[in-house]
Amino acid sequence: MNIKVSVSCSARTDHPRITIQCPACGHAGTLDTIIPHDVYDSIARIWYGQRKCPNPACVIHIFYIQTSDGLVFTYPPRNIAFDKNNIPENVLMAFEEAIICHSNNCFIASAIMIRKTLEEVCENRGAEGGNLKKRLQALAKLIVVPQELISGMDELRLLGNDAAHIESQTFTEVGKEEIEVSIEFTKEILKAVYQYENLLSKLRGLKKKDK
Repeated sequence: MNIKVSVSCSARTDHPRITIQCPACGHAGTLDTIIPHDVYDSIARIWYGQRKCPNPACVIHIFYIQTSDGLVFTYPPRNIAFDKNNIPENVLMAFEEAIICHSNNCFIASAIMIRKTLEEVCENRGAEGGNLKKRLQALAKLIVVPQELISGMDELRLLGNDAAHIESQTFTEVGKEEIEVSIEFTKEILKAVYQYENLLSKLRGLKKKDK
């Protein structure tokens, strides 16, 4: 996102409240001020300045830009949150890279890494085949998940194809909306493949022991 800030800005001692989930530690709260002044562009109606995470274990330095419509930019960028528990390392690394690409508006790269995430899931579960389509078909026989998720995996594969190959044009474009929906869908896939069973085990562990 490109935001031009006028050079005729003024320093202000009043500070807008910036409440977000910290891009580093995930702590949600109102960011702490670290300097006495923020800068306000009265022409463009843009605030910008510096904050820090209120979590004492983090206190990362965050730069922000906020317009009258709300917060539009932070650096480091805000990543989409997801549950990392019980996800194998190679799968997790691929999906985290997809999310980082999204937060930096690199949507083509994000789509490719979502596809890579599916490839890693297939590898982890021993699903074999000459290409990703065949490996996903094999994966469907190795895992127990709703049919909608199986179908969704193939849609994500096609989105990744569009991102990687000029000749592939299944989707109208590979942009912000497509990637955000794809990331949410991938989160559900990872929950179903790696986390539901673990959650069920925890629930069963809370039951009273047979006398």
